[in-house]
Amino acid sequence: MESGAHAFVAAEWIGQAQRRVEQALADWVPQATPADLGEPMRYAVTGGGKRLRPLLVLAACTAVRGNHDAALRAACAVELIHAYSLVHDDLPCMDNDVLRRGKPTVHVRFGEARALLAGDALQALAFELLTPEEGVPPAMQAELCRLLARAAGAHGMAGGQAIDLASVGETLSEAQLRQMHRLKTGALLQASVLMGAACGALEVRARQALLQYGAAIGLAFQVVDDVLDVTQDSTTLGKTAGKDAACGKPTYVSLMGLDGARAHAQALLDEARQVLRTSGLVDTHALVALAEMVVNRTH
Repeated sequence: MESGAHAFVAAEWIGQAQRRVEQALADWVPQATPADLGEPMRYAVTGGGKRLRPLLVLAACTAVRGNHDAALRAACAVELIHAYSLVHDDLPCMDNDVLRRGKPTVHVRFGEARALLAGDALQALAFELLTPEEGVPPAMQAELCRLLARAAGAHGMAGGQAIDLASVGETLSEAQLRQMHRLKTGALLQASVLMGAACGALEVRARQALLQYGAAIGLAFQVVDDVLDVTQDSTTLGKTAGKDAACGKPTYVSLMGLDGARAHAQALLDEARQVLRTSGLVDTHALVALAEMVVNRTH
């Protein structure tokens, strides 16, 4: 198949997968809740976004020919964890952001207390989705919960955010910066890949390749975020541009320079492509397309 045809198939797959995720989120994030808590929950989740993490789950499931019903639940669970983390990260006690995905952040729209509760409820709902009464084998449910909890907790996203807050105004080495982002951003992206793979059977070689792929795109995502923070405006980004530099946060641009950061992102993309070529997996077109989307995006 020619590269143009590959691109068309990948774009078609991404569009279909995004529509499945959007519909599932609309169905599963509740409207009827005590004190209308569902309103800020749905505001946080259904207001746009690239849906990269759910797409990675579904793409990895496709690569291992896994259980697609389980993968859709896992895809939505990852997105709910991501959404809750954004709600909490935007709070005044954390990053104090007022703009997210081109609209007021949840605490600006609904107040800090309701934003905090909405984030808590989204986190709980993620694990509820992973544990249905039927349709997903119990052992698979347990593995999906384990992967997601590990990626979201103290040794993953929350731990990385703690390092980030403690590093304001500090000078970090490249290794320290990489470790911070491996936890803060990369852990959930890597878990998305592994959760999709956990919906099917996986050989050792393929698992190792997906681990490396997830690590590479997880870091690439943050490198590109740092580049976009200094090259795009707030309207394009859908969030406040230049915030990291203004707050004195260490970034890949501050460490490597703009050209160096861009080159590093491309090198990570090449690494992701290479490990997929040696993975032994038959259908990795969607995973390749998502890696390219991570590095070539403009917002």
